[in-house]
Amino acid sequence: MEAVHGSMLLVFAAIAIALLILLITRYKVYPFLVLIIVSLLLGLASGMPIGTIVKSFETGNGNTLGHIAIVVGLGTMLGKMMAESGGAERIATTLIDFFGEKNIHWAMMIVAIIVGLPVFFEVGFVLLIPIAFNVAKRTNKSLLLVGLPMVAGLSVVHGLLPPHPAAMLAVQAYHADIGRTIAYGLIVGVPTAIVAGPLFALMISRYIKLPKDNALASQFLGADETGAANNGNGEQKTAPRRELPSFGVTLFTILLPVILMLVGSWADLVFTPKTLANDLLRFVGNSDVALLVAVLVSFWTFGASRGFDREQIQKFCGECLAPIAGITLIVGAGGGFGRVLMDSGISKEIVNAATSAHLSPLLFGWLVAALIRLATGSATVAMTTACGIVAPIAAAGAVQVKPELLVLATGSGSLIFSHVNDGGFWLIKEYFGMTVGQTFKTWSLLETIISLMGLGLTFALATVV
Repeated sequence: MEAVHGSMLLVFAAIAIALLILLITRYKVYPFLVLIIVSLLLGLASGMPIGTIVKSFETGNGNTLGHIAIVVGLGTMLGKMMAESGGAERIATTLIDFFGEKNIHWAMMIVAIIVGLPVFFEVGFVLLIPIAFNVAKRTNKSLLLVGLPMVAGLSVVHGLLPPHPAAMLAVQAYHADIGRTIAYGLIVGVPTAIVAGPLFALMISRYIKLPKDNALASQFLGADETGAANNGNGEQKTAPRRELPSFGVTLFTILLPVILMLVGSWADLVFTPKTLANDLLRFVGNSDVALLVAVLVSFWTFGASRGFDREQIQKFCGECLAPIAGITLIVGAGGGFGRVLMDSGISKEIVNAATSAHLSPLLFGWLVAALIRLATGSATVAMTTACGIVAPIAAAGAVQVKPELLVLATGSGSLIFSHVNDGGFWLIKEYFGMTVGQTFKTWSLLETIISLMGLGLTFALATVV
């Protein structure tokens, strides 16, 4: 089969994405199946060797699940332990008491920015979603009003602020100063998170109503307020009300993976690289290992010390994994679709189109990252790939810009319009209980606000510094 080149590849990509959306929204075909079918059809249409199409999809699926499946599984276990022990309820009530019910959306944004600093978006999301469910229930507010500021905070630090892994790679590629990047990142990131998070959530939650029943939310809410439980015969029996874990213990347990990841990122500052101590710190700071340690610690802080026996803890772990199986498959299939876009040459074609236009280095960095993000679905892939393309062009360009601002512009571009090939899109759709259309109107729009406002504020900052 003859490979397709040039602008026809972009046409096929647009048709594939339109077909995905149509089959899922109009004809209600299960997203996992649609992503596989459309990926295979796109591979055939673009002229990929038939023998490599399935392999390409499997590679993308495996690469995505290799990280996300472990993160979502361990994060869900930690969330379930926090919910059953009453830890999520404790954090929710403390936040509500401190900020007041009227300002809870601000509280969720601030917590997300702190927790999200050293961790990938998916890790921060699974750590915080049980708290969002609890806050929404206790304040009787829409999950959108509570959850959107949370994902906005996580997304901003994902794209703009070191020590986040993607931003750190950009700092190295552009030879930027990390301290100045953090300072500029906060100047650009905080106002961006405020607009895309609390302010946008206040507006959009008036127009979009989520279904009352959310199967995933019930996993993280534990027993109800009165301690009532069902005895299996449809009758209610009153279970003794467990004492909630303290705010300090709860915060320590949920922040433990964050602390371990931060320590891992500082390994080179503490010990000489390539030594055993350095390697051990890096090992413990790996997101999978850090979450595993936190889950094991939670078996004591949220489990044994709260009166749960080994059998009950095992039951919680088994129960919470069933509802996330569907999400995990869809997220992996989204990664497979993204890989087919890359291997068919579509991503490269997008980059070529951007390179041929002679633009300001800041706008060029933003545009290359934005186009790769649209093609692959991954903000991290978009940021790291764009840095490799933009760094030599920016260094040789007639117009010189501060490398710290290039980090912010590239990071902003990497966050634009999350759609069906992004694992985060499906994660948010399923946890929030939204339709595909609602996810576009909330999450995808939120990401686009962050991207455009981040670019605008970076240009504004460039006139001052």
